[in-house]
Amino acid sequence: MIQELRHLPAPAKLNLFLHVTGRRADGYHLLETVFQLVDLEDRIDLRRRDDGVIELLNPIAGVPAEQDLTVRAARRLAQASGCRQGVSIRLHKQIPMGGGLGGGSSDAATVLLGLNRLWGLSLDRRVLMQIALELGADVPFFIFGRSAYATGIGERLRSCPQPQRHFVVLAPPVALATASVFSAPELTRNTKPLTIAGLSRGDRAFSGRNDLEPIVFASQSEVRQSHQMLCEAAEAEGVSASRARMTGSGSCVFVPVDDASGSRRIRDLILRRQGAGSGQVWWVRSIERHPLCEWAFPARRSVLSG
Repeated sequence: MIQELRHLPAPAKLNLFLHVTGRRADGYHLLETVFQLVDLEDRIDLRRRDDGVIELLNPIAGVPAEQDLTVRAARRLAQASGCRQGVSIRLHKQIPMGGGLGGGSSDAATVLLGLNRLWGLSLDRRVLMQIALELGADVPFFIFGRSAYATGIGERLRSCPQPQRHFVVLAPPVALATASVFSAPELTRNTKPLTIAGLSRGDRAFSGRNDLEPIVFASQSEVRQSHQMLCEAAEAEGVSASRARMTGSGSCVFVPVDDASGSRRIRDLILRRQGAGSGQVWWVRSIERHPLCEWAFPARRSVLSG
């Protein structure tokens, strides 16, 4: 039996647009978005335990271990499956917290995917996605594992392949709480939805907007200034700033770029212009499938294949 899994990837996501289309009676907001995986990632190590203990070896400062999504994911999977094994988790963070890149959700999903193998559960994708939804609206997407058009509270997912893209991502030195952004009284909640038709072609996914941007830009000067810096650097390299967006509920902003060299030039220009403590900037690439997709759910051999 496998005893340890090391360096399991937990990739970040971008929301190519984010529309708030309504609000449910229970207070959850109805959304429309396209999720795009990118190659900025956390890494997770899992070591199986036979004593049933679930522990995070290196808790994040300010986040009690029992509240960490990786621990919560392991506990919920054990409860749902009846598994009595335990796990020691080590988390190697690179995705900033509170940045709208889905780092915590992706970490939780990777724990579910990894423990499904480490504990020998053999649960299928549908079951894992149901468990994932109990942890957060974004978590099922990372189990789904590919570019997706999402509606509902983000849990209704349809495959939406995207062209290969490069992005420059700028993370200002501020973390935002999703709940506080969505609770802003000035947030509009009646954007007319797009349709999935055509969203896989060219820049059609950038015909939308992020409805949360005006709320965040008005209250968070660091995010507004980062967006402006990103737009100026993009335009200096001949890239349209009209496609620059905030991802999720912020605080990170990004711009798509056609090629690697242009992405590097924009990133380097921002690095030269940034002052100390102005945040982080990355050049990243889109990935069409989660790196664990094939490993976590190997295709079953057809009985007709011999």
